[in-house]
Amino acid sequence: MNLIYTLDILGTFAFAISGALVASKKKFDLFGVIIIAFVTAVGGGMIRDVLINAHPINWIADLNYIWTILLAVVFTFLFKSKIAPLSKTMFLFDTIGLGVFTLLGVQKGLVFNLHPFVAVVMGMVSAVMGGVTRDILTNNVPLIFKKEIYAMASLAGGATYLTASYFNLPDNIQFSATIMVVIVIRLIAVKYKLRLPQIKDDLFTKKNRG
Repeated sequence: MNLIYTLDILGTFAFAISGALVASKKKFDLFGVIIIAFVTAVGGGMIRDVLINAHPINWIADLNYIWTILLAVVFTFLFKSKIAPLSKTMFLFDTIGLGVFTLLGVQKGLVFNLHPFVAVVMGMVSAVMGGVTRDILTNNVPLIFKKEIYAMASLAGGATYLTASYFNLPDNIQFSATIMVVIVIRLIAVKYKLRLPQIKDDLFTKKNRG
């Protein structure tokens, strides 16, 4: 089992827990919690595979993802009161997962001979669309649309991977650089409460107010 696959499984576990916690707060039953944990953990990769016509879809080809999600749900039910307060720990796992899923998405896009820009977008889809689907199903505004730099961190990580691969750097450096860029951007964005600008006023609005 290589390092990237191990990180992928750990990221899947962390994302599944975050989905299970959200569903639990919404008072979903067991089936609902499993579904939300599932879409949070593998929804992004599934959407990516459908978009690029990759078959079999990731979790169908490897049932370890299913067992990991089910284990995460059981873990959440047994230790919910201990997990929920560990926001910093879960944030770190979520951020590592974001970097790993970005890396895997870009790699898969390039394997399917997509344009490098599209491959980077596929990395972002892999990393963030599971969370978007979770928020939609739980009737929340998706996190990436309202606060924090999340999707942009994924895009930056994807661009880093392309740059490193263009210069034929060793694989371990490509992987490490991609994941570290995502982690550093997320940490800085959260620490300093950085966010993308919102569209509030335009030139005409300001003139009318004057």
